[in-house]
Amino acid sequence: MENTRKKQIPLRISEKLYAELNRWAEDEFRSVNGQIEYLLNECVKYRKKGKNGLTDGIDGDKI
Repeated sequence: MENTRKKQIPLRISEKLYAELNRWAEDEFRSVNGQIEYLLNECVKYRKKGKNGLTDGIDGDKI
């Protein structure tokens, strides 16, 4: 049985990144929080498959 408790964490992101995430979340009928959680889950799956070479983030930072 999977533990359904969720950990709350503070997150600080730029207004520009938030706006992009908000638009993306709306396109996929998710909340911004739900979109961030979805994207993090996808990144973890991607990493576990041994993939690398992620591109620059919205603020030009390596992700």
